[in-house]
Amino acid sequence: MALTQSGPVNRFGIHPQKFALWAAMGSIVMMFASLTSAYVVRRGAGNWLEYKLPLLFFISTLVLLISSLTLHWSYSSYKKGLELRYKSFLVVTLLLGLAFAVLQYQGWLQLYSYGIELKGNPSGSFFYAISGIHLAHILGGLAALTVAGIHAFGLPFAVSEKRRHRFELVCHYWHFVDVLWVYLLTFMIIQQ
Repeated sequence: MALTQSGPVNRFGIHPQKFALWAAMGSIVMMFASLTSAYVVRRGAGNWLEYKLPLLFFISTLVLLISSLTLHWSYSSYKKGLELRYKSFLVVTLLLGLAFAVLQYQGWLQLYSYGIELKGNPSGSFFYAISGIHLAHILGGLAALTVAGIHAFGLPFAVSEKRRHRFELVCHYWHFVDVLWVYLLTFMIIQQ
């Protein structure tokens, strides 16, 4: 194992923390692949209620995609040494992430008002479970963004390889959960 400014790397040039993140993301992908496969199998068994997703889920998707852009701009600004832009875009990203969570909850309430209950028809149960598990991963991302914000505002501003690496891990995870949600929403639309 070699050593770089951001820490050790394995013989393939991958930092162990980045490898661990990718492995975790791989296991998350496998979990959602199994959930969506179970969805398809259960849907084929019959007794499946068709319903239209509330507009709030599409609005929340747009909010999440914009948050990916603002996080990218924050990361780019950090690397360029643009402290104000870096911090501003990071705060906006965190607020957009929180807005996504609130919109998801409001979307669930709207589904419930349509008569789609968690313990009702399996079609609703699957949607609540899949979107709820995804939201749990979003909350993990919000925690990581909060820590990044604490570093941004609590530490003296400096562009260093260690801090860049740490911020890059947050960015990878956030972009991952964004893409994952787009996949899940697209999957649900196609299945309806």
